[in-house]
Amino acid sequence: MQPKIVISLYDYTGEMVRPWAENGYECHILDIQHTPLQNNVEHFGGGGSIHKIHADLHDDLYNWMNIYESLAHNVQIVFGFPVCTDLAVSGAAHFAKKAKVDPLFQRKAATHAKNVATFAKLLGVPYMVEQPVSVLATLWCKPTFYFHPYEFGGYIPEDEAEHPTYPTYIAPRDAYSKKTSIWSGNGFVQPDPLPVPCESYGNSTQHAKLGGKSDKTKNIRSATPRGFARAVYESNKG
Repeated sequence: MQPKIVISLYDYTGEMVRPWAENGYECHILDIQHTPLQNNVEHFGGGGSIHKIHADLHDDLYNWMNIYESLAHNVQIVFGFPVCTDLAVSGAAHFAKKAKVDPLFQRKAATHAKNVATFAKLLGVPYMVEQPVSVLATLWCKPTFYFHPYEFGGYIPEDEAEHPTYPTYIAPRDAYSKKTSIWSGNGFVQPDPLPVPCESYGNSTQHAKLGGKSDKTKNIRSATPRGFARAVYESNKG
């Protein structure tokens, strides 16, 4: 029997697809940070897996064609987390300087988000694109919905409250606020919230630990909240 496949683009941490892998899906996460190894695979007891694939998704023609030809078989859903550096309003102070170097820098960045939706529509499957609050709402369209991580913290059992990878940085059960934008479509089902008390609404204490421009802090800041990932799985697994 052909495995059910989940594709997650611009995804380094794989948090979004973990619930799917735990339940038997073959998940492929593609990002330029992954090392180009042939057997970079994590297997799960339920028969699922996460395949970490090195791919420069900014190289539009070559990589997108390869992805389609190699993975476009029995795909169930597509996720996308395009780089937000040139779009997030938190970086607005640098926009003017960047525009002097390349007046089209934001339109180019917006194209990467649009590519995720186009790819999913070509496959005929649901899709979801995640970004912080950004100018993508102007350059593309308004988000389908917004959420804060704590609104889905109830999907994390209390005995799994501590984050398995970043316990020093991420609040237990995602009990923090961070307004996040979601663009979705093609049959994607918006999950129902199951909130937990928020540690500090509007000014999460963990963000004070995540300054700077290192890849590590960027990856932690962009890691999909576990509760939200589980909620999306529960709403869309059918």
